[in-house]
Amino acid sequence: MEWYDWFVYAAFGLYFAPVFFPSGSQTVQLLNTAAVFAVGFLMRPFGGWLMGWYADLYGRKPALMVSVVMMSAGSLIIGITPGYASIGVLAPVLLVTARLLQGLSVGGEYGTSATYLSEMATPETRGYYSSFQYTTIILGQLLALAVLIILQQTMSEASLQSWGWRIPFIIGAAGALVAFYLRRGIEETASFVATTTKGRKNLTRQLLQHPRAFLTVVGLTMGGTVCYYTFTTYIQKFLVNTAGWTRTDATLLSALTLFLYMFLQPIFGALSDRVGRRPLLIAFGALGSLMTVPFMTILSGTADFWTAFIVVMLALTVVTCYSSIGAVVKAELFPTEIRAVGVGLPHGIAASVFGGTAEYLALWFKQIGHETWFFWYVTVCVGLSLIVYIKMPDTKTHSAIREA
Repeated sequence: MEWYDWFVYAAFGLYFAPVFFPSGSQTVQLLNTAAVFAVGFLMRPFGGWLMGWYADLYGRKPALMVSVVMMSAGSLIIGITPGYASIGVLAPVLLVTARLLQGLSVGGEYGTSATYLSEMATPETRGYYSSFQYTTIILGQLLALAVLIILQQTMSEASLQSWGWRIPFIIGAAGALVAFYLRRGIEETASFVATTTKGRKNLTRQLLQHPRAFLTVVGLTMGGTVCYYTFTTYIQKFLVNTAGWTRTDATLLSALTLFLYMFLQPIFGALSDRVGRRPLLIAFGALGSLMTVPFMTILSGTADFWTAFIVVMLALTVVTCYSSIGAVVKAELFPTEIRAVGVGLPHGIAASVFGGTAEYLALWFKQIGHETWFFWYVTVCVGLSLIVYIKMPDTKTHSAIREA
């Protein structure tokens, strides 16, 4: 539900953009909503640091409970805020405020949940269990698209754009509170319980003692987060705004591909438990560098649904080599005492700088008449991450969790 709340903003951006930003062309309106989407990402490093620090100091369970409450509050604000026509500039201000709160929440959620899953699994199944983090991330995004499809089929276009887009945000606010209730019943990890009170002090100083692990997380996340948001979030708008698809067809394609992509995560996660993490990361880096430009070029010029479906699925299969094991690789780099903040802070920085700006950069390049520059930008990001994958050790056999 927390990831549903995060992605429902992107799924319904085509509909509420004119409500908060009424003037300008469709591309300008989408640029404004993409900018707010990116602003939410600016809080992710702060969320990774603050909630990671809280999780390492007080426990994984209480940190997960706090993060879901903040996400629920952000969704509620968006769902009930009047449009620009009613309250003027205060409308986009409240929208930004809500996304800042959600960014803080999701920044803490990633590092803490990655830590929780990795610490609860056995060494032989750590890749498999940790892959369910992205399974739930994708499921949240898929639920957002499912709600969108249902509303598209049951409401008129005018009603959906006028007020219907508020429904999914209200659903998300209520659902997050249910998730909070469920999280009250989870157990704390044995790894955290085993740490001493002394070991939970001076977390910032301890983190500074692991600069290579910190930079490795930034480097390995760079290409993965850009590719993930390009082919899961931006692709819906890309097909509408560039290839000329209808919103309904683009949403249906996104839903189908995400559904299959979700089931790939545990398969590749389990594979990493057998062959290691590094081979999968290298496969993502190499294939992503070679195929991004051809994939995006084909998608920009096709009107055939199944051609686009095959291309997007191929791209997402490549991305799976990163997304299925990203959580466990990062968690395996840090000792227990600073694992949550060690994962959350550098991941939040990379996700903010590269993932959060991907959609905005894509639309900006299109606005200035050089849309293909974005294809090469993604390629360069993945290529730089490939260098990190080649140089880093395989965390399956060099795991800080195993050593603990």
